[in-house]
Amino acid sequence: MIKQHPTIKSTLIAFAYLAPMLIITLVFNIYPIFKSFAMSFYTKYDFFTDKVSALGWANYKFIFSDPDFYLSVRNTLIFVLGVVPFSVLLSLIIALLLHRVRFLAGLFKTAYFLPFVTSTVAISLVWQWIYNDQYGLLNAFLSHFGVHPIDWLNDPHWAMPALIIMTIWKGLGFNIILFLVGLSNIDKRYDQVAQIDGANAWQRFIHVTLPLLSPMTFLVSVTSVISGFKVFDEIFVLFGGSPGPGKSTLTIVFYLYQKFYSEWKYGIAAASGVVLFLLILVVTIIQFWYSRKHVHYA
Repeated sequence: MIKQHPTIKSTLIAFAYLAPMLIITLVFNIYPIFKSFAMSFYTKYDFFTDKVSALGWANYKFIFSDPDFYLSVRNTLIFVLGVVPFSVLLSLIIALLLHRVRFLAGLFKTAYFLPFVTSTVAISLVWQWIYNDQYGLLNAFLSHFGVHPIDWLNDPHWAMPALIIMTIWKGLGFNIILFLVGLSNIDKRYDQVAQIDGANAWQRFIHVTLPLLSPMTFLVSVTSVISGFKVFDEIFVLFGGSPGPGKSTLTIVFYLYQKFYSEWKYGIAAASGVVLFLLILVVTIIQFWYSRKHVHYA
């Protein structure tokens, strides 16, 4: 087959097809990133006229001296550490079980995936009922074990666990589908060879399935961490527009929202957004560094 090199005409045609999406990406993704970074240095700024009167590091000095910002960072890290490990583990276990199911497999997959595509508002309203301290489903279930009613949404000690449980449940479907894709791509011959060599089910899972599934596990972990750092909708709806009782679920994104929309401190909001971006970047780089030694591509 003769290898054809791209000509100037074909290149221009390709760019013409890509131009609409490139323009949309530049306007709605790239430009806001650079604009937010610039806004983080605006100390006197009129958002509506886009007039900048003063520049400096005052916004960063403010957030790093604001106890609420440190609280939001702490709560965000607690949330990520509470959601990601359990979400990945539960998704993997359920995916392994579904992978073996043949009868009504599609129905089970749809049932698990449905919460992911359902509106966060609708899900949060359902969970408000589940968490209700008087007639909620969860307290009714726990009462059978002698547990006294818990005020999940108004007790600062229980608000974060309530948020974590709901978020894990909502995100399970997407992670399960990813794991099922990974499992279906594993050649069955690897498992058969290990079985011939005398490996039991647990040994085959640890030494065959898990290493071959590591690329998908890595993908699920990265996407879960990033979405965990950006949590907002669930908090806003579940706690009625507040950051939880006693600011117990105040996250970085909610802090940013308050500064931008409630206090109109655009520079401070932008600065907190930059810090959030750097946090996600650092954690993601660590994950990629870890993956170089522990992720195996067949």
